[in-house]
Amino acid sequence: MKGGRKLPLKGKLRRTLLASLLVSARDVRTVDQLIDDLWPDRVPAAARASLQNLVSGLRRLLGRDLLETTCGGYALAVHEDAVDASRFEQQVRRALEAPVGEKVRRLEEALALWRGSPLIDVRYEDFAQGEIRRLEELRVYALEELIDAKLELGACATVVPELQRLVHDFPLREALRMHLMVALHRSGRSVEALSTYLDWRETLKSSWDLEPGQTIQQLWDNIRLNAPDLEVGRG
Repeated sequence: MKGGRKLPLKGKLRRTLLASLLVSARDVRTVDQLIDDLWPDRVPAAARASLQNLVSGLRRLLGRDLLETTCGGYALAVHEDAVDASRFEQQVRRALEAPVGEKVRRLEEALALWRGSPLIDVRYEDFAQGEIRRLEELRVYALEELIDAKLELGACATVVPELQRLVHDFPLREALRMHLMVALHRSGRSVEALSTYLDWRETLKSSWDLEPGQTIQQLWDNIRLNAPDLEVGRG
């Protein structure tokens, strides 16, 4: 999108080129790197000429000032606010430094920027794998922080369905299970909170012969003892 309008970015190679440049936004992507990104399996004899043609076509769409040529390759001169991924990261950073009420608002705004999986057009390309994992990890972390902030504000029963869905979607995230245990306990559902821990323990034992972490074990003990630290605003 440019100037509020969508651009007709047709063709797999052109879209892959733009994705490769966006992953390294504001940093130079060398000609050799771009060729490897565009033709990972078999580099054609005319790869450099084909790359130049693709760059020319992309520059006509984006504008000469946006796609820069350097001595080593090419770079996108984009401001952070112009890339959703960068805006998302900025909002998460600001949220972590904000009071709890503002933290919730900022994290919700950040997560609203997500529209499906990142870099979906190039999700199987080698150059995109690291960035996809990084962004998805940051998204789950933001979700965990959002739930934690909502629990601190006392929204316990209301976050249980959301937490149950997240635990289903991300079954290996122990922090989400801990949040679910706290939310259930504070909602008067301590038996279910304890069962959540026991289910997690059984999963770890049967699948990997592991025990839950010390922190979640301590939470289980606190719930069994109805520890005052688990009250809203105390834990």
